[in-house]
Amino acid sequence: MSVSPVAREAERIRRDARLVLSAAEVEAVIGGLATRVAAELALLRPVVLPVMLGGAFTAFGLCRHFDFPYEVDYLHVSRYGDSLEGGELVWRSRPRLALEGRSVLLVDDVLDRGFTLRAVIDELEQLGPASVHTAVLVSKDVTDAQSRPAPDFVGVACPDIYLFGCGMDYKGYWRGLPALYAVNEA
Repeated sequence: MSVSPVAREAERIRRDARLVLSAAEVEAVIGGLATRVAAELALLRPVVLPVMLGGAFTAFGLCRHFDFPYEVDYLHVSRYGDSLEGGELVWRSRPRLALEGRSVLLVDDVLDRGFTLRAVIDELEQLGPASVHTAVLVSKDVTDAQSRPAPDFVGVACPDIYLFGCGMDYKGYWRGLPALYAVNEA
């Protein structure tokens, strides 16, 4: 069986990557994030709505800490595919639960320029939820952040670098790594 050029590139990227947060540090960040979410949303019995695929890692990490009733659904949108730059937003799956009158916790892996988060919030608001709260594991410090939506809950801020692991991928690879890595630009 031959290995694709993209897989070989992904192997090199992983080998040369810089560790940003260890698995233990990621778990601590998710635990702290869960505590803040629970303090605000526990009585609302929210629908936890990960943005697939990346947001699933953070959403299920949060849910492991929740000791209150919640439901889980999902939505699937993509701007990247196997590219390193975002393009047009493509809806692959919309939520199946009725969200009208419900509180929603929208969970994603990373917030950079906010195009995806803004489009998803706008779409969800058409479904009539009582409230939409947003949580991201990582919020990147970007220069043009003034137009992006401000998440309600942020795990950690980091520079505007290309990350993978913890739900984030490099051309479709490494999404499931428990630690967070940066592509080595050197």
